Amino acid sequence: MKRLLFTIILVSISIFAIGQKYAYVDTEYILNNIPAYKAAQEKLNQLSAEWQAEVEAEYDNIQQMFRKFQNEEVLLTEEMKRQRKEELITRERQVKELQRKYFGPEGDLNKRRIELVQPIQDEVFKIIEQIAEEENLAVIFDTAAGANMLYTDPKYDKSDTVLEKLGYTN
Repeated sequence: MKRLLFTIILVSISIFAIGQKYAYVDTEYILNNIPAYKAAQEKLNQLSAEWQAEVEAEYDNIQQMFRKFQNEEVLLTEEMKRQRKEELITRERQVKELQRKYFGPEGDLNKRRIELVQPIQDEVFKIIEQIAEEENLAVIFDTAAGANMLYTDPKYDKSDTVLEKLGYTN
């Protein structure tokens, strides 16, 4: 039964594959050859570094507050200890919220990435679709996406064609 099922699947795939045309692109290569994309990535890296430094500075402040609390703890009343602990907990929550605001899924960095990079990626994918339609291709693989392609014939690589249609030459 398994052998029959395997044979049917193999025949089905073979029938589908006959007459189909395939190609591939390397979107990482394409994007890295677009100056606007490089500039956007540099801007995002700069923002990320600035925001990360701000978050780390806040965590350093919390560490200093905690060390100060530990040094003074024996001199404090129970009420003062409770207040300081609450203050530390509040500050840590605030910093975590700041970190989420910058780096979370709905954070500022992701919003900036969508604003700066998404239009470039959309344009690239639009050109890829256009090439697929013009050349009657059934499938275009992306080698940058980690697809395990053991061999690729360079004549089926459409990466430079995409760059040319976008107005960039290599």
